[in-house]
Amino acid sequence: MTVAAALAAISCSTGHENYLLDGLRENRAEQRELLTLLDRGPSDTETRFALINRISSNLLNEKLNGELILFLTSTVDSTPDDPYAAYWLLLVAQAYLDQGANDMAGYYFARILDNCPDLDVRGTSIHLACLRNLIRITDSAELLVRYYSEMITRFGPEIDQGYAYFMLARAYERLGEWDVAIQTYKQFLDYGQYGIQIPGVPDAYEYAKKIIDYDSSSKDWTFETLDELVSAMEKAINGYDYRALDRYRAKVNFFAMSWKQDSSGTNAEADFTMHDFMLGNRIRYGDTLDSSSNPNEAYLRTWGWSQYISVWYLYFRKVNFPADPNIHGRWEWAGIYYGEKL
Repeated sequence: MTVAAALAAISCSTGHENYLLDGLRENRAEQRELLTLLDRGPSDTETRFALINRISSNLLNEKLNGELILFLTSTVDSTPDDPYAAYWLLLVAQAYLDQGANDMAGYYFARILDNCPDLDVRGTSIHLACLRNLIRITDSAELLVRYYSEMITRFGPEIDQGYAYFMLARAYERLGEWDVAIQTYKQFLDYGQYGIQIPGVPDAYEYAKKIIDYDSSSKDWTFETLDELVSAMEKAINGYDYRALDRYRAKVNFFAMSWKQDSSGTNAEADFTMHDFMLGNRIRYGDTLDSSSNPNEAYLRTWGWSQYISVWYLYFRKVNFPADPNIHGRWEWAGIYYGEKL
């Protein structure tokens, strides 16, 4: 039965009976008795709560969501000072979720937060349940900032604060509020959750650490264009100027690894100087960049570095760091791939 049908049913009745009974296949006698007791006006709030809760359970058991929504919203509207209003509206919001009506569910979750005192139900805060549901169904970065901030402030001991701080930082990042995003990523890193799992972010801890490290670095190794970077690299190789190559190397997240290796692995970190490989070797490079290069990444094939692995592909990438418009979009030498391309 839809909400509209339920409204039509109740408009033809002097009480609850029609729309709260007609759809039931079981417990109709009990439901009728419960409604009679409710209509008599129980003398205390606990009895009234028990009656309404049991009536609602009978509707829920038979998935009569429309009837449940109408019954509980009417109950709250007719008794605005009901101490259990947050709980009734939570059931309404969950009923809308079951129907896939996320916008309506979100409206009621937000209404509970804004208008109803919190309640503790079976050891769980209703306001916390609302925040978790709102986070799950919204894509608005602005709202996510509000919800995660409130969750951290009000329910810190009851949640995974590391996860919450990371997601809050991501929301600030989406809004372009980089100063506060960076500060929030720092708070996330303080929890030391190296193996934290964040959907859509393969290595969340490393992701946040790179942002913080990049923000605190000198960022003086970038070039305005790819052509300028490649020309500087070729000049340094021609002159066997290992000091220049060491200067051009990105000072954050620079890697040196095989094509099969994971860049997040500890063995991918480059802890050598170019002098170690240029001395006594004849280094050469290709006339053009590798054909797999694109507007954001480029590869230069070089060889002669070592008798063990002669071929190195120098990897260049466009800087993606909107927090600093002065370097965002410039180019950096970001790493080395050992061996021929796979």
